[in-house]
Amino acid sequence: MNSIVSGLQYWLVNHPAILNFSWIPGQTFGSSSLFLSLIVLSYLSLTLILSRIPLPTLGPHLLKSITAIHNLILLLLSLIMAVGCTLTIFTHTPHLHWIFCFPPQTRPTGPLFFWAYIFYLSKIQELIDTLLIILSNSPRRLTFLHVYHHATVLIMCYVWLQTRQSLFPIALVTNASVHVLMYGYYLLSALGIRPKWKRIVTDCQIVQFLFSFAVSVVMLYYHFSSAVGSGCSGIYGWCFNAVFNGSLLFLFVDFHGKNYANREKRNSKKE
Repeated sequence: MNSIVSGLQYWLVNHPAILNFSWIPGQTFGSSSLFLSLIVLSYLSLTLILSRIPLPTLGPHLLKSITAIHNLILLLLSLIMAVGCTLTIFTHTPHLHWIFCFPPQTRPTGPLFFWAYIFYLSKIQELIDTLLIILSNSPRRLTFLHVYHHATVLIMCYVWLQTRQSLFPIALVTNASVHVLMYGYYLLSALGIRPKWKRIVTDCQIVQFLFSFAVSVVMLYYHFSSAVGSGCSGIYGWCFNAVFNGSLLFLFVDFHGKNYANREKRNSKKE
């Protein structure tokens, strides 16, 4: 067991490529605002265009195979990010309160920022979700919530790195963990297995947003008190993150009500 933990710690925390990682605006791949703008605008434009024009249909078996591979990649990537960032939190942070509050002079280097960078790149990979929905000819699944979430979460991850935002390690671990569950559900569905816990995925996403507000109270305490000195790094980035999470919470609660509460009412009427 110790050898497994040691191996994971080396490959996910202490590997030279991870230890020596630095986010350098304008030099690190994907670090420019132009790159981010092009990705987001391309995603929104292509989603609008492709959802309105007839596309060549893929055979159901081919589409399911592509979807299964895509979901498997994101499931494994989410698991690796969750484990890697968790190990980093417990073995590489100078002080425990750093998971809530980075000092203002924090530089975007080392394992925590490496996993934030991988998380940022993974959100580009997740944009393929939308293409697969369009190719499956499932317009009901292509909702405002889906498109808004995919486009804006990419901006949020960029802000994490650019502002050296406090609290992102907790957000990364919780989000990646929920995505393990979510892409596990999508993988099984693509393989023809219909799990009965789809609602649990949405419930976990809502709990995740509520949890983010709860831990934000701890971060704000550190920021405005003298507990850690001169405040927390990336407070303006956190403000963007808080507004985004608030909007997602509202949309997910609305989605939950329309898809589950109304369904239960219809079932009770039938009975």
